[in-house]
Formats: sequence, C-alpha cells, structure tokens
Amino acid sequence: MSLPLEKLGTRYEARRATIDVDRARAYARATNDPNPAYLAGTLAPPVFAVVPTWDAMMVALHDVVPAEDQVAMLHGEQDMHFFRPLVPDQPLVTFAEAYSLRSGRMGTRFTMRVVSSDDAGELVVEQFATMVIRGVEVGKDGGPQPPSHTLPPEAKAAKLASVASSVDPDQALRYAEASGDANPIHVDDAAAQAVGLPGVILHGMCTMALCGRDVVDELAGGDPTLLRRLAVRFYRPVFPGNDLVTTMYDVGTEFGHQVVGFEAASAGKVVVRDGRAHLGPTPTGVRIRSESGAIPTPERTEG
Repeated sequence: MSLPLEKLGTRYEARRATIDVDRARAYARATNDPNPAYLAGTLAPPVFAVVPTWDAMMVALHDVVPAEDQVAMLHGEQDMHFFRPLVPDQPLVTFAEAYSLRSGRMGTRFTMRVVSSDDAGELVVEQFATMVIRGVEVGKDGGPQPPSHTLPPEAKAAKLASVASSVDPDQALRYAEASGDANPIHVDDAAAQAVGLPGVILHGMCTMALCGRDVVDELAGGDPTLLRRLAVRFYRPVFPGNDLVTTMYDVGTEFGHQVVGFEAASAGKVVVRDGRAHLGPTPTGVRIRSESGAIPTPERTEG
C-alpha cells in the first residue's frame, strides 16, 4: 500500500493555542535545562514549540498516514526555524501542510510543514517534521525537498566544543508528562519490547532539546533568543540512564548567522546525525526567512 500523493500541498485548518507558562517551566525541568529565563517564566525553551503545535501537526499526519501504518512509524528528522522567541502567554496560530513524500531504504519519509504565527500574523516558528513509515512504499516521490541540514564532512576538522551530560533514569517519564507525548514505547517496557526494542527509549524531541540546551549554553552564552534554527536527524534511540555527548563543529556563516553542525552519541554510539544550529540576532526591522523561502498559500484547505 502506498501513501496518497494527492494529499501533498494540502493545508489543514489552523489551530490556536497559548504558550502556557507552567507547562513551559515543566518542559524545561523535564529536559534538564535550568536556564533562568525558563524557570522565571520569561521565555519558553525553543524546542517547546512542538507542544502547542502538536495538535495541528497530528491533523496532517492522521489524514495522510493510516492508523495501522502509524504503529511502524519512527520520527526521522525535525527541523525548527525560529523567527522570534517563544514567550509565555503568547498565542500561536498554527497550520500544518502535507509537504513531501520520499521513498527510502526503510520505507516512506513523510514530511509535514508546520507554521505558527502570532495573532498579528507575524511568523514565530516554522517546523519540518519528518516521519519514517517502515514497510510502506510511496510509489513515487512528490512535493518539495525539505531544507537540508547535512553536516559537511570537512566541518569535523573544525571542532568547537563537546559537552557530556546524563540522561536520567526517569527522563522519558518526566518528558512524557511535560510534553503530553505518552507513546507507550517511552513509558512502558512491555510496549517497547513488543515492537522490538529492549526497553523504554527516550523521546526524540527530548534528545533534540538536550542537544539544543548544550548548543545554547556552550556557544550562545545561555541566551536562547540567539537560536534561529535547530535541526536533527534521529539515528539511534537513546536509553534512559545512559550518557549523552553533544559535539559541535564550525560550519561557517549564513545570512549573518553562525552555523554550527553537531552530532550526539550515547553509550558510545551515534544517536543524532546532521545536527545544525544557526546562532545570531535578528536585525531590527528585518524578517529572516528560512531556507524554504516565503510562506505560500496552498490551494486546498481541509479541516
């Protein structure tokens, strides 16, 4: 069975949510990030953007990927472009778009584009979430190629920093509660073993948040407002109780931003590849665009 190419380009009905200060604080604690701006409720962690936009993204996912195929689905990549900081009590109006389908060795890669603006229509965050549906063929590829965040091999000669931290034994449980993502493979050993895992694994988005924390603390002086982009490719699962080592490399500059490539390893194995972070202030009066360019208005809209 193949996934429906005709759904590509569909923009789904927008959802409105507010960045809740208490939930943002809980998310920071669940990702072991004691940044004073988060704990004071001044800012929300950048990766927290996945929480108030989750429902909008799920509308697109459920329309394109049948429920029976979601059982074999993995989170393959996440690419987040930040146009302004996430501020508690800020409303976000979010729509999701069925963006692209690509065949691969493991199955079909389905990318959703998720765009969030404030009530004035100013862009806040744009996300590209790629799911790998194992064992499902797309038939042929369709839709635009998602923005690249490949780590250039030569960048590994320009190491900037390496940060080692620990993944707590209860990290997945705490993240599930704070994020609302209670997929059984993250909270129940029997459920994880039923799909071939040795036990509970950490949420990919939690791993991403831990990497983002390391980049912000090490290279942005602890200032999350300097993070303009954060992207990862999830390569292997992370198991609670293990270590996590984030290694960062200098990739150069782009649009006046420092471009950092990174990888992460746990228990001696690479778990995140092709990590990318863009660091730099947004000039006053200048609206930075992501690699995807302007936000088009798709022809079809479905609720």
